[in-house]
Formats: sequence, C-alpha cells, structure tokens
Amino acid sequence: MRPWILSETNYTQVKDCEYSVAVLPMGATEPHNLHLPYGTDTFQADTIGSRVCEAAWNRGAKVVMLPAIPYGTETNQAKCRLSMNVNPSTLTCVIRDLVDSLNGHGIHKLVILNSHGGNEFKPLLRELHGKTPVQIFLCDWFRGITADVQKEIFEDAGDHAGEMETALGLAFFNDFVLKNDDGSIVADDGAVNATRFDAINNGWVSITRAWHLLTTNTGSGNPHPATAEKGERLMQVIVDRLSTFLVELAASPIDEQFPF
Repeated sequence: MRPWILSETNYTQVKDCEYSVAVLPMGATEPHNLHLPYGTDTFQADTIGSRVCEAAWNRGAKVVMLPAIPYGTETNQAKCRLSMNVNPSTLTCVIRDLVDSLNGHGIHKLVILNSHGGNEFKPLLRELHGKTPVQIFLCDWFRGITADVQKEIFEDAGDHAGEMETALGLAFFNDFVLKNDDGSIVADDGAVNATRFDAINNGWVSITRAWHLLTTNTGSGNPHPATAEKGERLMQVIVDRLSTFLVELAASPIDEQFPF
C-alpha cells in the first residue's frame, strides 16, 4: 500500500492524513503507431505521477495522486479505429467537479499532470481562476519540463509514438510494446505528410490535424532509435524536477500574494 496513491490506500490512512497537494494524471485512449498500446498516454501519466509523488512523499510532502483519467480529446483521430474521444468541454466539467470535491475535503492545491497533446487545459485554468479556492497548476510533462533535455537524450523525440514515447514504453510498460521475434519493435518510421500550404508546414498557421491524413499508422516521429535506458534517463529528470516542485508547493502557504 502506497499512501500517496489514492486508489491503493484506504480510509484508515486517508481519514487522518492532512494531504496538501493533489496530482491528477490525465491520459488518453488512442493508437500509437503499430507497436505501443492504446493506453500509452495513461500508462505514462500514471507511471510518472506515482514516481513523482513517491519522491515528494519521501521528502515529507503530503501529496496524493488521484486515479488517472484514461480519456482525452481525440477529435483529430476520429477516423483512427477506437480512438475514444472526450470533448474539451466535457473534460472541463469533469475537472471542475473534481476541483469542487478537493475543495470540500480541504485540499486547495492541484497539479494536473497531462500526458496527451490533444488535451489543452490552459483555458480551464483561466476559466477557474478566482472562482475556486483551489490553486491549479498544469504540467504537460512532454513540453516545458523536459524540453531542454530531450535533444540530449533523443535523436528526435518525435510528436506521437516516436522515440521519446517508445523509450518510456520500453522502460516502464515493456510487456505491452509489440516486438518482432528478434526483439525489434513492430512499427513504421513515423513519417508524416505535409499539407498543401507552406504557412502550415512552416508553423506560421496552425490547424487541428486530421491524423489519418497526416500519418500512415498514427505514428509521428521515428521510434526505432528508442531504448529503455533513454526512457529511464528522461524519467529521472521528470521525477527530480517535478517532485521538487511538489515539495515546495506543499510547504507554501496560500496567502494573498500566492504564488508570488
């Protein structure tokens, strides 16, 4: 029993524990090239969250990881078989209800640990700002917190089911990664198609990308250089950085100047 994992712990532990920070892992259910499982984003969020909370707990922070939400926004993968979509407005309602629950239980600090690029939660933070006593923070682990080390660890981290996500899969849920008899992964090279517009291809204009037109087998980024060791290196960076933040957040009083 790990007392920082709500789904594993019990009322005997919880009723007397003054948790100060909640972590909500957000995943998705979608294909990841030919080799990674549909639960990749959820497995990543759960694995990262549990390790980060453990490290923070061991440093004295009373943190609790809520059960991961395994669905995300998949409108751009609507034609990819069994991508399970939850619209942004629905996710907003779910998280708002969970925020209300946390407030009712006296937990006024929440970190959303997002593992799916289709989940855009910054508008939610702006919408709820000033409307709840719960202070909400967002960590897209695949963006800012690891951006500076991705080029050191990976040849090309990739966008979806590429080297970075495959490395985490090999390191932390290897049994679910599809492989050939020789141990190599079953995957294409993750090449993507350009649009007909230079402005979009150059990143000057953005769109919601139709994944069945963008990719061959839903992969964006070459997964083949991935190794478990690379995934472990990335995980250590995330755990070191995010657990330190949780420790600092747990210790910080909420006053009129918070978080400044």
